[in-house]
Amino acid sequence: MHEPLIAAIIGGIVLAAILGLLANRLKISPLVGYLIAGIVFGPATPGYVADTAIVGQLAEIGVILLMFAVGLHFSLSDLMSVKSIAIPGAIVQIAVATLLGMGLSAMVGWSIIIGLVFGLCLSTASTVVLLRALEERDLIESRRGRIAIGWLIVEDLVMVLTLVLLPAIVKTTGTSINMTDILFEIAKTVGLVIVFIIFMIIVGRRVIPWVLAKSAATGSDELFTLTVLGIAMGIALAAVELFGASFALGAFFAGMALTESELSHRAANNILPLRDAFAVLFFVSVGMLFEPQIIITHPLATIATVAIILFGKSIAAYIIVRLFGHTKRTALTISASLAQIGEFAFILAALASKQLNVLPDDAYSLILAGAIISIVLNPFVFNLVEAYLAKTENIVDKIIDPVAVINQQVPEDIHDHAILVGHGRLGSTIAAQLQERQIPFIVIDSSLSLIEKLRNDDIITVFGNAAKLETLQLAHLDKAKWLIISSPNGYEAGEISSQAREMRPDIEIYVRAFYDDEAEYIAEHGATKVITGENEIAGHILALLNLDPTIIPVTKMEKEREVFQIAKESNLPEGQGSPIE
Repeated sequence: MHEPLIAAIIGGIVLAAILGLLANRLKISPLVGYLIAGIVFGPATPGYVADTAIVGQLAEIGVILLMFAVGLHFSLSDLMSVKSIAIPGAIVQIAVATLLGMGLSAMVGWSIIIGLVFGLCLSTASTVVLLRALEERDLIESRRGRIAIGWLIVEDLVMVLTLVLLPAIVKTTGTSINMTDILFEIAKTVGLVIVFIIFMIIVGRRVIPWVLAKSAATGSDELFTLTVLGIAMGIALAAVELFGASFALGAFFAGMALTESELSHRAANNILPLRDAFAVLFFVSVGMLFEPQIIITHPLATIATVAIILFGKSIAAYIIVRLFGHTKRTALTISASLAQIGEFAFILAALASKQLNVLPDDAYSLILAGAIISIVLNPFVFNLVEAYLAKTENIVDKIIDPVAVINQQVPEDIHDHAILVGHGRLGSTIAAQLQERQIPFIVIDSSLSLIEKLRNDDIITVFGNAAKLETLQLAHLDKAKWLIISSPNGYEAGEISSQAREMRPDIEIYVRAFYDDEAEYIAEHGATKVITGENEIAGHILALLNLDPTIIPVTKMEKEREVFQIAKESNLPEGQGSPIE
């Protein structure tokens, strides 16, 4: 290929997509696929080798967008709700992991500064991997899930601070360590960063939401997305050029400033595709610097690195959580959550290796080997924890955690009922109509706080993901008459329909959809009726104008009315007719 930039972008994204899909198929994190794509694309393997300098520069954009997204989703309230365990626990666990890394570094013969960076890289877990593990197990909103997320927020903040201070520390360390020079550089760096933070708090939190609102007022989605990108990258550049901070810190605070705007969710959604694309190139660039022979040339060091990640951090976290009075279930969940490393380890290692030239290639490769192996093994660690708890916990242990028993209170004698998936705006409206007509129903939702609220209102609920067959079985799909899917994700609704239809060929399934392609997909996957809202709305507007609404295709209007209108003359709950006809 004659154009290294084009080759790097196209080759990296295509190869990462292929290997990411393969990793997902094998039930492991796509991050592993992206890293392996970098290894294949890099000098460690035969064939085409991408320009590492160009990929590295593209990766910088990935770092900016990754940190911008971290800032957008940073929740101080989430951290404060678990601060008593998350803050001291994360700090102690980081210290333990760093000391273990420094111990291994000393055994290999590296300097103190290398050991410090190496240990810090092993101390922080991947937010992407953690959230996926918690989502798959419906633990996001559980108490232990909140502690795990709060713990990672503290880790992220420590790593952000490390990214700021590391250049100052490295600058003053040569053959000898002069504490006076180090303290001066740290004080100078921290001072500039404090000025930057004050500037962002006073000016950024007012100006940035205002600029975003003006951009949204133009009505141009293109301009809005461009404005979001301009804010993220412009502030990141200003942080470097004016305040001596890092791109990462600037982007992080740009994201935090945007959380003050009501448009923050839209900004996050619009920037998501670009963030993901450039983040993939970042992971590819990380993989390009990996030397697979490290596993052969330094097998003991590799095993020790993985052991620190899987056991050192986890044991430290388990002890800390238990000392704070939490249950064995919570302690083991936190331990399993931390038994891997990811994004910040890569960002910190890349900074120390490529920009500061303080981290040797062997150390960098050991970090990547530890990351790849730990990410692959993390699902198995969670499965082992769950299997252990299932065998050893008593009923008292389970009652302490509401998630363990929340689905045990579904009445066994319920039958000819409706299963309502999702209790958002549409779902709550349908539920109110079902209650008014005394039609029995069960709500399935993945929000624990919502489930608890509904149960307090004496509504029968099931907590979990309806795309899983076991969740539908908990709602007694075998005895239900109707399945109503009101969730906004059309393709997920199609999977739910397919699962239900396979188990109950005779059940009536009614699904809402936003787009034609979703409606077609859902219909192909077993839904009895698929409804989009445009024709129903158009019919009502035409009726208000005293115009004949029959210009809208009758079949579509009938379908929509079958979903949104409950027949007043039905003989329910004896089973005559549909609850949404």
